[in-house]
Amino acid sequence: MPDPSSRPRVFSGIQPTADSFHFGNYLGALQHWIRLQDDHDAFYCVVDMHAITVDYDPAALRERTYRSVAQLLALGLDPQRASVFVQSHVPEHAELAWVLNCITGLGEAQRMTQFKDKAARGGLNQASVGLLTYPMLMASDILLYQTQGVPVGEDQRQHLELTRDLAQRFNGRFGETFTVPEPIIIADTAKIVDLQDPTIKMSKSASSPKGIVDVLDDPKSAAKKIRSAVTDSEAEVRFDREEKPGVSNLLTIYSALTGRKVDEIAGQYAGQGYGAFKVDLSEIVADFVGPLRAATMELLDDRAELDRILGEGAARAREVSQATLDAAYDRVGFVRAR
Repeated sequence: MPDPSSRPRVFSGIQPTADSFHFGNYLGALQHWIRLQDDHDAFYCVVDMHAITVDYDPAALRERTYRSVAQLLALGLDPQRASVFVQSHVPEHAELAWVLNCITGLGEAQRMTQFKDKAARGGLNQASVGLLTYPMLMASDILLYQTQGVPVGEDQRQHLELTRDLAQRFNGRFGETFTVPEPIIIADTAKIVDLQDPTIKMSKSASSPKGIVDVLDDPKSAAKKIRSAVTDSEAEVRFDREEKPGVSNLLTIYSALTGRKVDEIAGQYAGQGYGAFKVDLSEIVADFVGPLRAATMELLDDRAELDRILGEGAARAREVSQATLDAAYDRVGFVRAR
């Protein structure tokens, strides 16, 4: 791995809560992870500890963790350029989270939007303490690595603000310990919405199966989803999020997968209607998911190699995280084991 000392450090994580990532995950976040590893000291984590804050199946969690790692590698994360690991392999995450829990107010935690939304759906009595303290674990994830930048979407912005508050609070009370991270806002992040209901974002929890293109979809299935995507009663291929959200979503996917500008794509289909546009995009999507699916399955066939990669990633992560945790424990007054 290249010497990271001169490169700014970034951290990000993704939950292993589905059998496959979808296009919203890839085009909205993961493709930027891949770009950032070129000129950043990147730490990327499958956050399995976050995944158990809601109801889950242990066997599915284990399998999905491997599938998440395999997909990240197939998409282009390089273990020689980025530290790729599983959250529970680095115990410092949980240890620092406890310290951060103890400097977070109860009301502060209860005001987190994601906690309020999930607790409202399932009922407060069904919400776990882990769900309440999820943002403090996320803060631990970030602060352990003296992270300078965090690529964030709108749904995680509040959690990053809490992370910054906790870092500043700890530093002010106990002495300078944590780097205060800055958000990395990707200007050209692709906002991908549901293919059948373009008023909502593409999401495993909210979308129907026909509304999601998974990166591990069978190519024929993925192509069919594109061809059956909701558009509108017009026939003009143009970008307009308000008036033509379905067509705009397809144009966004087309642009993100080909690197071509949206206006250029729309001009190509002037006067042709939606038929030719959808057919061409369906082929582009099929050509993308086919090799990716094959590469992921090949990686999953060698679990020992995945374990080796994860072991190296965790060792690198622990080198950094242990030093941060030791400093934090010393600052709060713990007697250290000798």
